[in-house]
Amino acid sequence: MGKNLKTSEIGKQGEDLAQSFLLGLGYEVLERNYRYQRSEIDLIVKKGDFLVFVEVKKRKNSDFGYPEAAVTERKAGMIHKAAVHYMESLAWTKHIRFDIVAISKTDVLHLEDAF
Repeated sequence: MGKNLKTSEIGKQGEDLAQSFLLGLGYEVLERNYRYQRSEIDLIVKKGDFLVFVEVKKRKNSDFGYPEAAVTERKAGMIHKAAVHYMESLAWTKHIRFDIVAISKTDVLHLEDAF
């Protein structure tokens, strides 16, 4: 990864990596960068009876802490709001979960039921 990458490019790389990682675990990707009002969900995936809303966090280094620590209560609330809208559009009545895929320089960490 070059030093001159923009934040949006780093985010896209992280989402690409998270998507490949989740596909490898048997998840089906339904949506990417789903937007509702001012909220965005990075990935919406499905596995079995679970609809999973995934926040992807990627950090070039640990200077500012672990990637998963960047999911604030406010951010989680915005994701919940968008998730409710998405579930209503599908009339989804089965299980849901909110996960984080945290990507650092050397590791991909999948945190299930993170918030």
